[in-house]
Amino acid sequence: MSETIEPKASKESATTNATDEKIVSLYEAAIKIHPRNVKGVFTSWRWIMVWATQLFFYGMPWIDWGQRQALLFNLDAKRFYIFGLVLYPQDLIYLTTLLIISALSLFLFTAIAGRLWCGYTCPQTVYTEIFLWIESKIEGDRPARMRLDKATLIEKLPRRGTKHLVWIAVALWTGFTFVGYFTPIRELMTSLLHNTMSGWETFWVLFYSFATYGNAGFMREQVCKYMCPYARFQSVMFDNDTMVVAYDEARGEPRGSRSKKDTAASLQGKNLGSCIDCTLCVQVCPTGIDIRDGLQYMCIGCGACVDACDSIMDKMDYPRGLIRYSTQHGIAENWSKKQMLAHIVRPRVMVYAGILTLLVTGMLVSLLNRDSFRVDVVRDRGVMARIEDGKVENVYRLQIMNATETAQHYLISATGLESMEVDVESSGKEEHDDKKEQNGSEEEHDRSKKEHDKTILVKPAEALGVTVDLKIPDGLIESGSHKIAFVIKSIDTNETITEKSIFLVPR
Repeated sequence: MSETIEPKASKESATTNATDEKIVSLYEAAIKIHPRNVKGVFTSWRWIMVWATQLFFYGMPWIDWGQRQALLFNLDAKRFYIFGLVLYPQDLIYLTTLLIISALSLFLFTAIAGRLWCGYTCPQTVYTEIFLWIESKIEGDRPARMRLDKATLIEKLPRRGTKHLVWIAVALWTGFTFVGYFTPIRELMTSLLHNTMSGWETFWVLFYSFATYGNAGFMREQVCKYMCPYARFQSVMFDNDTMVVAYDEARGEPRGSRSKKDTAASLQGKNLGSCIDCTLCVQVCPTGIDIRDGLQYMCIGCGACVDACDSIMDKMDYPRGLIRYSTQHGIAENWSKKQMLAHIVRPRVMVYAGILTLLVTGMLVSLLNRDSFRVDVVRDRGVMARIEDGKVENVYRLQIMNATETAQHYLISATGLESMEVDVESSGKEEHDDKKEQNGSEEEHDRSKKEHDKTILVKPAEALGVTVDLKIPDGLIESGSHKIAFVIKSIDTNETITEKSIFLVPR
């Protein structure tokens, strides 16, 4: 049996390599961020926007408009109710235009003043602010929360348990309110109290609640850093004249601690800038970045670091504005606010504003001139054309949609051919059995009934299918297709819609 002898040098090399080996992780462990509470102008504005957005969100489903909910997206009935406006699936163009307007508005505001949406009105920011407020009220400010992280499970359970119960309650009410925009919220509340909510309603309440609880309670800045696509492509909309939260490096550096007695003038002799390196700007940042490192995609432009820095500048008796809303050109050229505002109007902004104005104007004009009803005409494929009792007959299907919230009467007629008879069959026609008693003669009754046969009633915000038979005497016109038009007139509003079609005469 042979024996393999390993060279001594090889053993020493293996030992050396094993000692030098290091495990390098490609992923950085997430550090839990505990933002410090701060007071100031921009913090106040953030809370104003929190109140404004949440009063609207939670309150709007409970506001009535006539006999219905003011803002309701009824997917089952395929109706969108927006105050006095009723939109149908055929009005998808308005939704498309609204989405384009929203995108362009975001581009415009971003080009002018950076991530204002992210910092003040984004749902992620708003609910994170609410959840952080609840957390600070129950667990205390930043130092207390950091100490609680290091405490034992028994010590942290009462406070942490209470916090999560409140979070879950807020999340559940948020999910319930969200579904209340798609199902009338009073009906939804009744269903909840009687435990008769449908499976889909229950699913969406719990799903949206879970999303709110997870995003605002746990993921927080991770959503802004890694999940939000806006953070990635915002740089495309930024330029050197965009207002952003910026650190004045020329004034602040070199940073370092100093006595409170040092004035701004005496710092030059000590080779110190205005920054005292207190790191308070980092402690209050909801995404945990250091704004002194320059503009970063993780910055949501909330202005918390501005308030924190201004409070320190006040204590040190230094001028405010070491961290401020400014532009890259403003910081580099030391421009005044007036000079920076003068550079806001630039080609990019003008293009965004021009397109946005045209879209908004066009949409408003279209809505104001929108017909109170709509008509779709479809030929009956089962009966294209037939000859009965010496007459050529074509059958059509008319879909009449009443876009108002009152019942409407519509008169249907047809033009294009001589001696054409119109016969309307619809469940929306009113009964005139009492007409005979009211009319003075049988002839007047017959005339009234004949006119009535062409008039239908459509209920508020409903669509009604109408079968229309058109007849002409056989042999009156040559065979082939002939152009005709249906004329539908609203007796109540005097609006008229004309829809083209064809009349077929068989060979």
